Amino acid sequence: MDEPDAGEKTVAAENVCEEEKKNAGENFINREYIEGLLKEARNVDDGTIGRYLDKAENFEGLNHREIAALLVSDAPEHLQRIFDIAGKIKRRIYGNRIVMFAPLYVSDYCVNRCRYCSFNNGHSFTRRKLSMDEVREEVKILEKMGHKRLALEAGEHDGECPIDYILDCIHSIYGMKFENGAIRRVNVNIAATTVENYRKLKEAGIGTYILFQETYHEPTYTRLHPAGPKKDFVRHLTAFDRAQEGGIDDVGGGVLFGLAADPYFEVLGLMLHNEHLEERYNVGFHTISVPRLCSAPGMNLGEFPHLVDDAVFTKIVAVIRIAVPFTGMILSTRENRVMRNKLLQLGISQISAGSSTEVGGYMKGERREAANPQFLVNDERSAVSIISELMDDGHIPSFCTACYRSGRTGDRFMILAKSGQIRNVCLPNALMTLSEYSMDYGDDVFREKVAAIIDREVPEIADERIRRRTIANVEKIRASGERDFFV
Repeated sequence: MDEPDAGEKTVAAENVCEEEKKNAGENFINREYIEGLLKEARNVDDGTIGRYLDKAENFEGLNHREIAALLVSDAPEHLQRIFDIAGKIKRRIYGNRIVMFAPLYVSDYCVNRCRYCSFNNGHSFTRRKLSMDEVREEVKILEKMGHKRLALEAGEHDGECPIDYILDCIHSIYGMKFENGAIRRVNVNIAATTVENYRKLKEAGIGTYILFQETYHEPTYTRLHPAGPKKDFVRHLTAFDRAQEGGIDDVGGGVLFGLAADPYFEVLGLMLHNEHLEERYNVGFHTISVPRLCSAPGMNLGEFPHLVDDAVFTKIVAVIRIAVPFTGMILSTRENRVMRNKLLQLGISQISAGSSTEVGGYMKGERREAANPQFLVNDERSAVSIISELMDDGHIPSFCTACYRSGRTGDRFMILAKSGQIRNVCLPNALMTLSEYSMDYGDDVFREKVAAIIDREVPEIADERIRRRTIANVEKIRASGERDFFV
């Protein structure tokens, strides 16, 4: 591999700034403790596991000890009940709504050497970052797909991609207005940073700050992150603590399944991280992402012997869903169509559609060939195809961003969710945004399909006042072209 040049070494995080050192926090992930939990869990009897499942079926969630017992059990009757309860929770709390989003990659410059990532500093390819005009071009294409919620993605490079560049991207996106409205929410997935930078992101109006720990198994983490600021396990682990201090109370975690030898270890790491946030800040993860390692340019998938098969992955998704029933779960286009459709039934509440995982990828059809995606997409359907098929399968694609814009974030969102009143907010907003989508991007057949869904679902809105308002707003959307109604 090529060595980084002097400039890259300067911006690389071998010299972590003093503020980051001060706010690094403690390592609350104890490897021996988690390994011991998994070993002890194999001795939990069937009756105790049954009580844990009873608790989950009452929407009470589970603690990490209870989760460990479910993970290691291989009894078919336990597995079937896990699936049944996960499906019940998905239907009861989330209904048949599926939130839609798309990633927007703005820079592939990176000083890190993550062995599983195509943006690895040691990989030789022509790197780029988008100009603000190019950002706007990409957003125009995404808006034409109907997207209202984006996830901004970038590699870590303080020289080429400093926080001011990220802020400029956010301001450029929010500053765009289209005939059919605007991008209403930008979530951000960038590297762990300082409290001050998190304050800047908060002031810019981001939605959720997303960061994957990649793996909670520290020896594996150290081996896979040999250079760059990301090699500091604790600095990365405590990023959400600094984000909270910076005012960001909506955070989304995740791991990349297939890096560590034991995927159940990773699930417990996620749960302990969630418990840490709940104990310290009174709110855990707003979302949990469950990506699986897949092929990417510059990496050999054969070098990773711990890939997670479909059966284990399905179990993991179901266990997470019953463990944290009020936390959104995100699935990307790393998964193929069949697996995505299956997991929507067991807990996934957000999916991407029409995604590109390379910088400038949405423009490539007209202007250039594919360059260097971060990973290879396994669901290549267009956004409209995915949205249409979701409806055919009984789901309601939702473009809602109301909670962020109404201040329902952090513990305020969780209080509403746990009270059961979230259905009186999310279902109306899903129907109104789907009606918008049909009028702005659909043909007559599509609009008829959406109208039938709205007729079917409106009676499910329990609050009569909100139900009447939803009906009236849908009519305004159809008749007069008014937009952006939300509860």
